[in-house]
Amino acid sequence: MTSQHREPVTRDRIIDAALHIVDGQGLGRLTMRRLGDALEVEAMAIYHHLPRGKEELLDGLVAHVAVDPLSATAGGEWQDRLRGWAAGYRERLLEHSGVLPLLVTRRNPAALDGTTASVQEVLGRAGLREETAATGAHTLMGYLIGHAALEARGRALSEAGGPGGAIDWDLRFTGGLDVVLAGLAQS
Repeated sequence: MTSQHREPVTRDRIIDAALHIVDGQGLGRLTMRRLGDALEVEAMAIYHHLPRGKEELLDGLVAHVAVDPLSATAGGEWQDRLRGWAAGYRERLLEHSGVLPLLVTRRNPAALDGTTASVQEVLGRAGLREETAATGAHTLMGYLIGHAALEARGRALSEAGGPGGAIDWDLRFTGGLDVVLAGLAQS
């Protein structure tokens, strides 16, 4: 594609291209040079859209896979809303499992903080006290991210011929989520 016919570089296009690299090659292979090559631009052109460079890019990847529980299907009980949110977020994390390490290693992942605050808001609207809602949101996020990481690892081992092929990950996930939600309902 010539430069005249090339799709313009935008923040969204940069994040999508970075996610494609992470999904296909792993997080360790994501460099600004490789990203520039994928976008058919000089790596320095990316900084026009992401002034903080790779830091902003990594934060953008976390935000891209995040699912906000306040945008989940409205109505129904709070447990149903959180089940729908958790299922959608788990699916995104498994689809883009290369981003999982960023959720636990980034110094200040604003998207993760925003998602946790939204979960806390759902719990607060359900009548949980502020402290219980904060603890519950933290617990739900920990469960979701931890399960997704274990599941991604288990699936990868299973695909490589290792153990884990007989695990019903859906059943295990929903069972654990039900335990957490039941505990919150009794708080």
